[in-house]
Amino acid sequence: MESRTRRVGRPPQDASQRLARAHHILDIAGDLVLRWGYDKTTVEDIARRAGVAKGTIYLHWKTREELFAALLRRERVEMITEVRRRIGEGPATLRELLRLLASGILGRPLIRASVLGDSEVLGRLTRQKRDRTAGAELDAGFQGYFGTLLEHGALRSDLTPAEQVTTLVSILYGFLSVPSMMPAGYRPADERLAELIADAGGRALEPGGPIPPADARAVARATLEYVDAAVEAAQRKLRVSLGSEESTP
Repeated sequence: MESRTRRVGRPPQDASQRLARAHHILDIAGDLVLRWGYDKTTVEDIARRAGVAKGTIYLHWKTREELFAALLRRERVEMITEVRRRIGEGPATLRELLRLLASGILGRPLIRASVLGDSEVLGRLTRQKRDRTAGAELDAGFQGYFGTLLEHGALRSDLTPAEQVTTLVSILYGFLSVPSMMPAGYRPADERLAELIADAGGRALEPGGPIPPADARAVARATLEYVDAAVEAAQRKLRVSLGSEESTP
């Protein structure tokens, strides 16, 4: 009679089982890196806590770096998906998008550590060459999105596209970075910080004053389409990291 016992380290034949196992491993890896930091978290630690053989992890990812890249990609998918859900409830504006993105970054420790280059959490990952795709989900379609905002009077016309992006990125990263340098009494709560980022971004980039209803509806559509594209791009990269989709050049 043929044995039904699966050899140690052999992947489940069912794709859904394999995917569930990968997510379980990522759950454990996330817990450990937040507790101990990346440099102190080994594949052996993850395997032991996940209840799998060390070789099983390498069936999913060739290196520890690939495992943690998958973990960060999954975090981005979850964050951007939540942003899409909340902005779909309205208002779908640049200002609200900034608030939700900031809130999402601040509310997810791994994303926050990645954005701020926190070596205490991510260790050597912050000192190695950065993943060029880290922000690609949001970069994709960004120029077209800002072009639509400009066309419908929702963006200042006296700034070049490069100046608009520089202003936006400076506000986002500056506001996220500065609180750690301030005395405790001057550090706003995360949700208030997200509101400040949105307000500063709106004041810096919006022309001021309401826009006609038809233009407001066009801006809302463009904002939702932009975030939809970001969600799709993030999900595609995660599927590649999980082995459920081939990488494309």
